[in-house]
Amino acid sequence: MSVLIYADINNGVLTKNAYEAASYGAQVAKTTGTNAIAIVTGTAAGLEKLGNFGVTKVLHVADASLDNFDAHKIAAVVAQAAKAESATVIVFPHDYAGKAIAPVLSAKLDAGLVTGALALPNGNVVRKTVFSGKAFADVEINSAIKIISVLPNSVDKLETGGSAEITAFSAEIPTSRITVKEIKKESTELSLTEADIVVSGGRGLKGPENWGMIEELAHLLGAATACSRPVADIDWRPHHEHVGQTGLAIRPNLYIAIGISGAIQLLAGVNGSKIIVVINTDPEAPFFKAADYGIVGDAFVVVPKLIAAVKKLKSA
Repeated sequence: MSVLIYADINNGVLTKNAYEAASYGAQVAKTTGTNAIAIVTGTAAGLEKLGNFGVTKVLHVADASLDNFDAHKIAAVVAQAAKAESATVIVFPHDYAGKAIAPVLSAKLDAGLVTGALALPNGNVVRKTVFSGKAFADVEINSAIKIISVLPNSVDKLETGGSAEITAFSAEIPTSRITVKEIKKESTELSLTEADIVVSGGRGLKGPENWGMIEELAHLLGAATACSRPVADIDWRPHHEHVGQTGLAIRPNLYIAIGISGAIQLLAGVNGSKIIVVINTDPEAPFFKAADYGIVGDAFVVVPKLIAAVKKLKSA
């Protein structure tokens, strides 16, 4: 028996979410007395790094046809690996890849599935968020094979200092049901869903010409930039930066909201953040109720002072 972890890649490099899933799977394997085995599909490098998070073996299906994401093809490959390794638990990151592949795999293997796990299983019970993060649910998986997808930034990555054996895995790859015509990648330096820090702006910034200070603060903090839905809808910022119930759901360690009132739809996408800082001129803005720290003030006064303070701290 084993715990199988799907480690996703981006441009041939393991993602932050892949390491989190690997650590989660390795901890599950430790509690069940089994081995943690990862599977990677497509062209990739640096797979040995997974060993530092408790993975003992990496199955690499280095087929270029898997470089273009296809949930049905990858699910078929993971199913074959699960059978070959007698996997009783399969772990995915709860990201774009995991959300697409895990349900397909669940149907193929007749396996119980819990999406968006917040903690390690307690026996067969897994805790997850429900109602857009407003409550928790403890879900019991009774099937022989269990599939769990792990919310980003929900479980600490434990570095074990171990090493992983990289093994080529030969799988029968089905014919694709879709044809990829074109791939357009985001031009942002840092993926929103993987960022530890996010600096986000709203209509309080009054126009796209004022976004320079948001980008400067983000650059100084090593953060990604984001925006509210109205800002994306009026084309001040690109839609891939929109976070909220109808955009991306993120869980950074630090989320800074500048000039955003904090409608319930936006809160649903960011309430998993570990620390929320709100800057707004309106002391009655709904966002302050969810904030860990709040500054009632003009963004055009507060943010430049923050930038100066960060620069001073970094220079020291």
